[in-house]
Formats: sequence, structure tokens, C-alpha cells
Amino acid sequence: MARSTSKKNKCSRGHQSPISRKKLHSSTHFGRRNYSLYVNRVLKEVIPQRGISSHTLDIMNTLINDIFERISMEACSVMCFRNRCTLTLEDIQKAVYLLLPEKLAKYAVTFGSEAVQRYVHS
Repeated sequence: MARSTSKKNKCSRGHQSPISRKKLHSSTHFGRRNYSLYVNRVLKEVIPQRGISSHTLDIMNTLINDIFERISMEACSVMCFRNRCTLTLEDIQKAVYLLLPEKLAKYAVTFGSEAVQRYVHS
């Protein structure tokens, strides 16, 4: 008997897609991080006299989570396009270059690489 020769995606490894979860009643979604504390700390380092409202913090948190999700989805697409099952630094950098404007992407990759180097050597 002839078997069907359909190619399976090498990256899927037989895992099913995650079940969609109901939205929680809190302001943050399950699985999403809250960066409000970090935004406040960075703001106080840059401009010690200024504060930020909770509504603005929620907007910043949403923005950070959205950018993170977009970069991770694009990096996953790049990884699968390269027929790999491991996400590498190059995949993330290419995703940043694809999503962000040219100058912003260059600064993001530069500062991100420096931050990783400082973390590794500390």
C-alpha cells in the first residue's frame, strides 16, 4: 500500500497548539509580565523629579508586552523558515530588524547585545 508522504513541520514535534484561555479579570493577562516596577525605576534614574500615572504605566506595560510578543512570533517564524528547532540569537536579531525601523532596530540590537554580554560576564 502506498503511504502518504506528507511532510510534518520539523519544529512541531507532535505538540498540539495551546488551548485558548479565558481572559482573566485583572488588568494583565495570564502569562504576561508586568513591567510597571521596572518602568518606574528607569524613569526615576533618568528624571528623578518626575512620576508617572498608573494609567500611563498600564499603557507602557501593554506596549512592552505587545512588542515582546511580536518579536517572539517573528523570531519563531524565522527559526521555522530556517528549518531549525532551536531559537538562536540570530533569529531574534533578524526578527528585530524585520519589525522595527532601521535606526531603532540597530540601537535595540546593539544595546541588547551589550546587556547580554554584561549579564554573562557578571
